[in-house]
Amino acid sequence: MFSRFLEGVLIYMSNRLMTTALLLLLSLPALCACQEKEAPQSQVLVKVDGRSVSLEQFETDLEKSIPSDQTVTDDEREELKRSFLVQVIDRELALAEADRLGITVTTAEEEDAYQEYRKDYPGTAFEEMLHDRGITLEHWKRELREGLLMEKVLRQAVYSRVTVSDKEIADYYNEYREEFDRPEQVRARQIVVNSKEEGERILGLLRQGDDFAEVARKYSLSPDADQGGDLGFFSRGEMPDEFDAVVFNLAVGRISELTQSPYGYHIFRVEEKRKATKLSLAS
Repeated sequence: MFSRFLEGVLIYMSNRLMTTALLLLLSLPALCACQEKEAPQSQVLVKVDGRSVSLEQFETDLEKSIPSDQTVTDDEREELKRSFLVQVIDRELALAEADRLGITVTTAEEEDAYQEYRKDYPGTAFEEMLHDRGITLEHWKRELREGLLMEKVLRQAVYSRVTVSDKEIADYYNEYREEFDRPEQVRARQIVVNSKEEGERILGLLRQGDDFAEVARKYSLSPDADQGGDLGFFSRGEMPDEFDAVVFNLAVGRISELTQSPYGYHIFRVEEKRKATKLSLAS
C-alpha cells in the first residue's frame, strides 16, 4: 500500500547503498582497540562524493558526544564508535546530496531555528550546556546548520516523491483501526542522580522554587538532560514500571518524591496529560 513511499526511499538510496557498505567495511578496522599503530591525524576515515572526515575529527566528535561524567567500558566504547560511524556516514551522504542538489540553508532560517531552540534554555542554561559538552557556539551552530540541510534533503529527495491517495489513507485506517486507539498518555520531565543524598538535595532546590528544567540540565545524568529532562508523551508500559507507578498518579504541575529504579534516583514533574481516545480518520 505504501509502495510509492518505498519507491521514493529506494530511488534516493540505490546509488548510495554500496558506498555505505564499502565505507563500513573499510573504516571499521581502523576503529578497533587492537590497532597496533596510531593513525596519523590527517588520515581520512570516511570519504563521500568529495566530502571527507578525518580520523582525528571523528575521534574528537565522538568524545564530545559522550557526557563528561559518564564512564564507559572498552566494549561499550567500541560499540559507540561503530554506532557513531554509521551516523557520520549517514550525515555525509545527506550533506553530499545537498551539495549535488544545490540545497542551502539561509542565515534567516538558521537564526529562526537557533532562537526557537534557545527558548527551552532560560537564563544562562544554554551557555552552560555548551560548556558541559565542551563545544563552542560556532561548533553548535554548524551542527544545527547540518541538521537543517539534512531535513531539506529528505523533503526534496524523498518526501516530495511520496504521493498517497485519500483512498489509500482510508484503506489503511480501516485495516489498522486498532492502531489509532490512543491510550492514556503523560508528558513528564525527570531528573536522575546516582545517590539518595544527591536526590534529596535537588528535591530541596525544587521545593524552594528552582526551575525544574534548568535543574535537570545542570544536575541530571540522563541523556534527556539537554532537553530539561523532557521525556515527551508516553503511555503505560513504554517506560520502566517505576516511572508508570509515579507519573500516572501525579497531578499536572506536581513534583514527585524521590523514586529509585535500576537506573538511579529519579524526580518527576508531570507537564501534561492526555485521556485515552479513539483517533478518527479526520484527526
